[in-house]
Amino acid sequence: MHVRLIRHGITAGNAARRYVGATDEPLSPEGRAQAEQKEKDFSPERIYVSPLKRARETAAILFPNAEQVPVYDLREMDFGVFEGRTADEMADDPVYRAWVDDLCRGTCPGGESQADFHRRTVAAFSDVMRKTAGDTTFVVHGGVIMSILWQLAEPKRDFYDWFAPNLGGYEADCVEKDGAFVLLNVRPI
Repeated sequence: MHVRLIRHGITAGNAARRYVGATDEPLSPEGRAQAEQKEKDFSPERIYVSPLKRARETAAILFPNAEQVPVYDLREMDFGVFEGRTADEMADDPVYRAWVDDLCRGTCPGGESQADFHRRTVAAFSDVMRKTAGDTTFVVHGGVIMSILWQLAEPKRDFYDWFAPNLGGYEADCVEKDGAFVLLNVRPI
């Protein structure tokens, strides 16, 4: 099976470099314009999307004739009290500093841990892949893409090596191996 993981277009929060996870913000005018100008070299019949506005809007612009299937657990990480703030704004916040110094592995106060986020996204991705029989396209979030590839791509790479810019992403071949999905031949799109 062939898989495409596409990150949504830019939002006001992305442009300001804010932690935008659970916040359901729409695309910015710039994000809409970028999505409208992006070359569309394939046209899937069905797209699996995060339920958040920015992903759904991007999918509607890129693939206006495709059926959107929202997958709740493909939403971005919930950053809790860090949500909507920038790293610069929290530079002197000891709780934020402790989270960053632990490589963001702990639980965001009032939010989600990286481990819970990883479990959730891979389970949702795997559930979709079990139900599909061919090429599959996802329009989701940068953190979701990074999480899925960090856990399932071979060869293995660091979590942050899988960063995708807005409207960027990756494509890969998806195979099942020992009851789990593996992503091979991963390449940027």
